[in-house]
Amino acid sequence: MDKILNKSKTQPKVVVLGGGTGLSVLLRGLKEKTENITAIVTVADDGGGSGRLREDLGMLPPGDIRSCLLALANTEPNMAKLLGHRFSEGVLKGQSFGNLFIAAMNEIHGSFEKAIKETSNVLSITGKVLPVTLANARLIAQLEDGTIVEGESMIPEIAKARGTSIARMTMTPERSYPLVEAVKSIKEADLIVLGPGSLYTSVIPNLLVKNMVLHINKAKAPVVYVCNVMTQPGETDGYGVIQHVDAIIRHSMDGFLDYVIANTESIPNDVLTRYGSDGAVPVCIQKGEEKELNKRGIKLIEGKLIDVKNEYIRHDTDLLSDMLIKLV
Repeated sequence: MDKILNKSKTQPKVVVLGGGTGLSVLLRGLKEKTENITAIVTVADDGGGSGRLREDLGMLPPGDIRSCLLALANTEPNMAKLLGHRFSEGVLKGQSFGNLFIAAMNEIHGSFEKAIKETSNVLSITGKVLPVTLANARLIAQLEDGTIVEGESMIPEIAKARGTSIARMTMTPERSYPLVEAVKSIKEADLIVLGPGSLYTSVIPNLLVKNMVLHINKAKAPVVYVCNVMTQPGETDGYGVIQHVDAIIRHSMDGFLDYVIANTESIPNDVLTRYGSDGAVPVCIQKGEEKELNKRGIKLIEGKLIDVKNEYIRHDTDLLSDMLIKLV
């Protein structure tokens, strides 16, 4: 590891790249530790309410960005509750009011980037939330059996149905450039964090944007990958920590990661049984994996990081945030 950790007493500048629930969970804890947060969020989602808005209005999908904005919000609880509300009936069934709010901002300002900034102001968020690119990006997966699958929502579904795994991810259009502001935040960061979140459809998509890997690799900050605590059916079946790391390296370069954070805490049997019915199992460090990581110049950081709420397994946002801030 040749990158130098910042020893400044000022609040550290932390850049987090990802998407989905994992990223928003981390942000809730991180905003209690530093105000200098930049969340760089994938915009390749094409399912659910976001997918419908993307198709109907021709806008970038707002769902993952909405979740991050709400996680960083410092506004009245009723406002946060309103933007998080999901309709249960009628033509809007399944749609989030927050998605519609961002869609309205997008039409008013004629710019998705401006819409996010204005929504950030309304919510008085800590830090900033940025789409990784403004290109109309779509994910493409090549499966191990040679099948090509296009569309974020279809990739794990088809991989699971065919009983195969993901070999390689690409993005169309290939020349999808990152936001200038995102590149600036990476350059100035004290710590760069990948994940937690779906490996192939939330974390890696950020690395597929043109030159993003080079920008991260050139940054002065160390790069930390937060490994998922459970495998994800259709994406990471049978994966351990090393397989997660291998996937990151395949889509970046050797020497890209400086740290990997992995969970060591046991999961309650009743919760484990429920997840196991879908084919998900815990991601645990296996014998020899730490030694293999060290050979690659990657330091393993372990901890009891499980938080179970309403039978859903998440990272403990406070413990994980503490762990990350202590690296700076």
